[in-house]
This record gives sequence, C-alpha cells and structure tokens, in this order.
Amino acid sequence: MNRLKDSTSPYLLQHADNPVDWWPWCDEAFAEAARRDVPVMLSVGYAACHWCHVMAHESFEDPQTAALLNEHMVAVKVDREERPDVDSVYMTATQAMTGQGGWPMTVFMTPGQEPFFCGTYFPRDQFQKLVLNVSQAWRAQREGVTDQARRVSTALAENAAAVAQALRADGAGLSGARFAEIAQASVSALEVDYDAAEGGFGGAPKFPPSMVLEFLLRYHRRTPSPAALAMAERTCEAMARGGLYDQLGGGFARYSTDGAWVVPHFEKMLYDNALLARVYLNLWRATGSELGRRVALETCDWMVRELRAPAGGFAASLDADSEGEEGKFYVWRPAELVAVLGPVDGEFAARAFGVTQAGTFEHGASVLQRRAEPADAERFARVRRALLAARERRVRPGRDDKVVAAWNGLAISALAECGLLLGQPHLIEAAHDAASLLAGVHLTGQRLVRTSRDGVAGDTPGALEDYACVAEGFLTLSGVTGQGRWLALAGRLLDTALGAFGDGEGGFYDTPADGEPLIFRPADAADNATPSGTFAAAGALIGYAALTGSARHRDAALAALGVLPVVAGRYPRAAGAGLAAAEAALAGPPEIAVVGDPDDERTRALHRTALRAAPPGAVLALGDGRGAGDERGGEASVPLLAGRGLVDGSPAAYVCRQFTCQAPVTTPEQLEQVLAQPY
Repeated sequence: MNRLKDSTSPYLLQHADNPVDWWPWCDEAFAEAARRDVPVMLSVGYAACHWCHVMAHESFEDPQTAALLNEHMVAVKVDREERPDVDSVYMTATQAMTGQGGWPMTVFMTPGQEPFFCGTYFPRDQFQKLVLNVSQAWRAQREGVTDQARRVSTALAENAAAVAQALRADGAGLSGARFAEIAQASVSALEVDYDAAEGGFGGAPKFPPSMVLEFLLRYHRRTPSPAALAMAERTCEAMARGGLYDQLGGGFARYSTDGAWVVPHFEKMLYDNALLARVYLNLWRATGSELGRRVALETCDWMVRELRAPAGGFAASLDADSEGEEGKFYVWRPAELVAVLGPVDGEFAARAFGVTQAGTFEHGASVLQRRAEPADAERFARVRRALLAARERRVRPGRDDKVVAAWNGLAISALAECGLLLGQPHLIEAAHDAASLLAGVHLTGQRLVRTSRDGVAGDTPGALEDYACVAEGFLTLSGVTGQGRWLALAGRLLDTALGAFGDGEGGFYDTPADGEPLIFRPADAADNATPSGTFAAAGALIGYAALTGSARHRDAALAALGVLPVVAGRYPRAAGAGLAAAEAALAGPPEIAVVGDPDDERTRALHRTALRAAPPGAVLALGDGRGAGDERGGEASVPLLAGRGLVDGSPAAYVCRQFTCQAPVTTPEQLEQVLAQPY
C-alpha cells in the first residue's frame, strides 16, 4: 500500500495498492520532489471516470511503468471532486497548452507547482516514453524547462486577472431592462445552436444542458416564448426517451456519446440528477407534462435508492464500469430479455425498449430506450419490474460514497420541491436528513468542509459552489418544511461567501481568501457540469434577500451578475444558471407566505399551490399564522412571515414582491389567479 491508503476519497483509495509510490496533494510531496531534484507528475481524475480506469489498468497498475515513475519523479494523485481548485488551475493550464481538456488529466510540473507539459489520457507505451523524455529534459535542459514553466504560470495568472477584469467591464449597474435584453439575446443565440431534430445543443458528445433548460423554462414563464418552451420540451423529451436515461431504474447518465441521446457514457453523477430532477419538475409545472412528472419522481427515487448514504447525505456517483466493462450493468441483448421474460414478453420488451440483434452498443448489446409510450401500460410496467429485478442480480457498478457539499445542496433543493409537489414525504425526509448531515458534519461555525465520508468530515475547505448550493438547498428546505433554522443557516453561509470569497468589486473567487495558495486563484464565472460558484451565489443571494428583505444581499446578487453580459454574450450555454438567476430577479422574485395550522388540509393545499403555480425562482415561507415570524426551527424567525396572520381564522397566502404584498387569499384558486398575473 502506498501513501493513499489513509485517504477518505474513494478515488484515491482505488489507487492505494498501485505499485506507483503515490503521494496525495500536500506540501510534503513537493518538498520531496525538491529534495530529490525531480519533477512532479500530477494525475487528476475521479472515481466514476472510465478513461481514468483505463489508464490506471494500463499504466499505474503496471510494475514496469510504476518503476519508471518512481525512479524519475514524484507522483501525485488528486480527486478532482475533492479538490476542484487544483483541478481548475491545472485544467486551465492543460487547455491553454493543448487546446483541449478532460480526465484523466496528466500534468508535469516543477517542485514549485509550475506546469511545463500537460495532457490527458496516454496509452501505456506512449506514457512510458513521455516519462523518460520529461526526465531527460529535466536533467539536460533544466533552464529551458523551468523557464517555460515560469512563463506558463505567469501567463496563467495574468490571464486570470485580465479575464476577471474583462468580465466585470460591461456589467456595472445592470438594470432589469438590461437583464431582459441579455435574456432575449441568449434565447436567440441558443436557437442557432439548437438541434431541432434531436434536441439539445450542438453535436456529439451531448451533455444534458440542465441550467440552460432551467433558464428557458423561466424565460417562457415571463415572456411567454414559444421558441424557449419548444427547445426545453423537445430536449427534455429526447433525453428522457433515449439511452441517456435509465429506462429501468431511473436516473441520467453523464452524457451521450452520439447526437441522438442513444448511447451514454454510463457513469451517473449526483449533480446531474439533482439538477435534472428539478428541470423535469418545472417542465411539469409549466405544461402539465406527464413525462416531466414521471421522470422527476423516478430520478428522485433513484437518488434515494442508489445514492443515499447511511449517514444521511448522498454519494457522489456510480461508476460507468462493472466487471471491467463499460455499461455492462445496463445493456441487454434479445436473448437476455427472453431468458428473463419468456419468448412472448421478451419480444414485447425488445420492441418497447428498442433492443435489436445488431445492437446499439458494443458486441451486439443494446441500450434501453423508450421512444414511445407502450399501448399496454400495465404489461409494460410488469415487464419493466421483472427486468429491473433481474438486473439487480448483476454485478453492480462501484459507488463513490463520499458526500460532496455542493452536490448535496442541489439534491436537497430537488428532493424537497419534488416531495412537496408530488406528494412524496419520503423525499422531503431524505432532503432533511442530507441537510442535517451538512449542518452537523460539514459546517463548523461559519465554515464548510467540502466532503465527508461515513459521517466523518474531510479536511478540504469548501469552495464557493459549496456555500452557494448548500445555502440554496437550505432556503428551499425552509420553505417546504416551515423550519426557520434552515433560513438562518443559509444566511450564515452566504455571509461567509461574501466575506471570504468576494473579490472586492462585486465578483467572487472560487476559493477562500485564506485557502491554500496555488499558482493563481481560480475565479471561473462560467457554468460547467454544475452552476458556477458565482451564478449559484447570485441565485441563493436573491432568494435569501427575498425571504429576509435584505437589500445588502440583493445588491450583492446583482453585482455578481455583472459578469453575465460577457459570459452570456460569448457562450450562453455556459451562462444558464446566471440567466436563470436574472429571471428570478426580473420576477421580483415572488415572495409567498403561507400561514395556517400545518395539519390543516387547507394550509397544505395553499402550500402546494404556492409552489406549483409560482414562477420558478419564487421563494416560499410557511408559518402558523401567529404573525411574528415562524420560530419552530428553534434558531430564527422568517422575516417574510412577520405580520402575516390568518384571515378570519382561516389559513391564508400572501404574495409579495420586495416585501410589498397584495391582499391575502384563502383558497388555492385565488392563489393561482394572483400568481398567474404578469410581472
């Protein structure tokens, strides 16, 4: 066992018995490289990454390759999910040097952490030659190598500063009218990139555009825009009917390798499913789509069933591989269907799920699809249950069971809203348990740690996205449960975000001011697979300001959105979360206070209607009608509830914007009418 044996990261533990003398990312590793006068080879990946496994099997488990690494350099292994700051810095370097990026990421650097050669996956023979060539260059051309490393590091730092300045140049004093212009221009730009035939944007590989879909649904609610709704509806249907979606167990894979959503890259991530569950719920809210309702519920149930950790949070991911083969757990052949179901139902299942003799994947296997609803729904449900039960007897993909704070925040939001709207209290319970883990294990005072495992906190400080997404989850949970303590905790997190991550000009860094120094301090305002920390913070700040009346937090949100003109103008697909936050700001957002006995069905009906009929981005508070703010959370009251009492002894709902309220209503029908008014 090497030095990774004491790690809490499942990805690092996968490499703990490699013959490579791995070090975790730590000062001691770089000190050892300086002592030996050798370069550092940094390898960055994550547990569910298929090509990371391939490179591990080919190179890091190979004694000859390991011997070369051990002799000529210090090898450092990083879990990108545990250290997004390290990943961000060296992915920027990799993309700058090569024009592309990905994982596994392979970086050769000086003992001073300055990179001089970057790449991604290398086959074993090529990697061995690379190690020898880098070592020879280090010995024979030291001055040139170190000079290049210094120039690269300096350029990266200068570029990061210049980008931050450029992003803010066009965003000072953004008004509602300017937000509306940016949103309209973004929809027009997205139409150009939209795949009208297959849904989604651009060509293969296709990633689920979660944040863009959320923006399009919000934009449609405000305008309304047929084009925005059509892009959202078609993309949601195409993803849910293709192989990207697990047609037996629910949940989405990471991305589609083709343009028609047929063959996925089979890893399943918590963040994708949390974001998509909320999108499909909002599709149902907007259109009444039964597909939206079904997929939202199935995805939430999948998260609870397959990712819920014993300590209460949610695991990070499921692997793409099982038994050393990508997708083996999920794919089917016609004979396998017959073996489980018999010839008649086997043929029915093959037609329903698009399983053919030729196959749609490797070696004649097919990825299940559901291109149309079967005429015999009862038979289909029975067949589906039988296949799922049979699949459970297969060797399951590995699970990365670390709990990532930001991704759990996203899950809390999705589960709480789906639980309330779809009448599934077990989902609200799961959201509450995850929030309790974050509050009890990840949060100490004002600071979050990013990860935990088995209920034990890791030692990596939280990134901006952790503070923002957890705050958003707590705000949502407060509105769903009526427990004011979650609002208070969200406020603590957002105040820390403003103090420790702010750049002094209204923007944010991704790492705290007292975080570990790297060759530059990352500050990426663009969305990636998850909302950028900046845009997530803006969204949470808008929600918190709406519930508390805090002008300071609203002003901070609008300042953070100052990067939106540049990000959305250059690449709107990377600005979905910011555009969605801007839509919430344009909507007010609506502030809905529901008051009444929580055990009274009239209160519950108003509560459900408030969430169902409100524009996405609205905030919700639930109280007992005493009018002084709800203190049942035991920590703080909710300012939006102050002064909101019962109406003639009956439960009531107050719809407000910036704490200016319309007359209270007492029936769901009246509440729907108020919330349907344009804004």
